[in-house]
Amino acid sequence: MPRQLLKRYMPSPERIKRSKSLRFMGTILHDPNLWHITRHSVARAMAIGLFVAMLPIPMQMLVSAFIAVITRANLPISVGLVWLTNPITMPPVFFMQYKIGTLLLGTSERSMPVELSLTWLTSELQHIWQPLLLGSLLSGIVLAGIGYAGTLLYWRFWVARNWQRRKMRRRRQS
Repeated sequence: MPRQLLKRYMPSPERIKRSKSLRFMGTILHDPNLWHITRHSVARAMAIGLFVAMLPIPMQMLVSAFIAVITRANLPISVGLVWLTNPITMPPVFFMQYKIGTLLLGTSERSMPVELSLTWLTSELQHIWQPLLLGSLLSGIVLAGIGYAGTLLYWRFWVARNWQRRKMRRRRQS
């Protein structure tokens, strides 16, 4: 089942509760619903993590954790999925989102420099923020929907397959 696979790679709730760096959160992390691996909590976590990962904002993990706590989604999965956009994958992902945004808004693309610099970014930010934001929101919504539906479908497929296998074993034993 997906549950055993996920449990193998997730940190235990007790380990996270004992973490000194997370003590400031108090009893929020003690809610067992944040740690349960159920079809719906994992699907919600997939949607949250994928959506927030596509947003060009700082502190994505904190935003993802906040939304997971509010919606009672699986906390480790929603926070872990944010790392899809890491320092290596961010430039191509955000560039593609910018291209999607310019295509949808019908604006012309700004030329990219050979070397990205903070000076270039601050001078061009007024021109690129709208297409980037639109592309980010659209790709986040689409990926969140695909992640949510895909998780529910995969979970259902896995359970049905296990039922079939169990049924076949019972037939062979009788």
